[in-house]
Amino acid sequence: MKSSIDHIPLRKQRELGRVLEILHEEFEDALKEGTAGFKKRGRILKIILFGSYAKGGWVDEPFTTKGYRSDFDLLVIVNDRRLCEFAKYWYKAADRLIRDKSIETPVSFIVHTRREVNTYLKEGQYFFADIRKDGIVLYELDDEPLAEPQELSPADRLKIAREHFEQRFTAAKRFLEMAYLAMERTYFEHAAFELHQSLEQTYSCVLLTLTNYGPPSHNIKFLRSLAEEQDRRLAAAFPRDQHRERAWFNTLNEAYVKARYSKHYEISVEALIWLGERTALLLDLVHDVCTEHLKMLERNCG
Repeated sequence: MKSSIDHIPLRKQRELGRVLEILHEEFEDALKEGTAGFKKRGRILKIILFGSYAKGGWVDEPFTTKGYRSDFDLLVIVNDRRLCEFAKYWYKAADRLIRDKSIETPVSFIVHTRREVNTYLKEGQYFFADIRKDGIVLYELDDEPLAEPQELSPADRLKIAREHFEQRFTAAKRFLEMAYLAMERTYFEHAAFELHQSLEQTYSCVLLTLTNYGPPSHNIKFLRSLAEEQDRRLAAAFPRDQHRERAWFNTLNEAYVKARYSKHYEISVEALIWLGERTALLLDLVHDVCTEHLKMLERNCG
């Protein structure tokens, strides 16, 4: 795999260096009080940059109409499956990456074990095959290579993609319908939760259809960034240029937990209407993106 980031501007390279520092610091901090053997043996084996900053073609235009800025996308590989649990070992790192003033670029990261990644590669998971092909190793504890990827047949790729699309897109539409029903009955917290679920399913739909991979996350900001890396047209659904609208999206991101369990969760009718309209637009965009991809796969089968 590649290891040079010379194609990235120096200030971005410095940001990446700080990102690595935070990931290591917070991981070590999360393990230091542990007495279990797997915690004492816990290690980060590799950190790999993938996506637009690895391949080139990133966007860094926070002051334009849409306010779009590509993320640093990272795959963190650890040596034990239990260390992948975000809520125990990675949430503090994610919070620091948002708050650190020296890091202007948004950061998204997924965590897997080497065994998981190698299994995905052997199963023909083309999301991980692309990372192995185009990714850049920013850190590694050892030089053990990842497994050689296996190719799925065109027919299998089409079958898998079509099943993902049909299942997830249907679920996303149903959640949106339930959100509107909840709004009509003034069940605003329920409406927020249903909208969150619609967005989660919509972003998972495009990720699974195009890459056969969807991270186990309820964070719609994280899913949004991964999905928009697959097709920039999706960024039109939720522009970042208005503070109020960014705040509404952030409030919706909290709905998965707080809308159900916190008596202090609040969201305005105005926010719900806007979020519903943008979710409907996203569904249309995802339909177009996925349909194009399925047609391409069908041509490959011919």
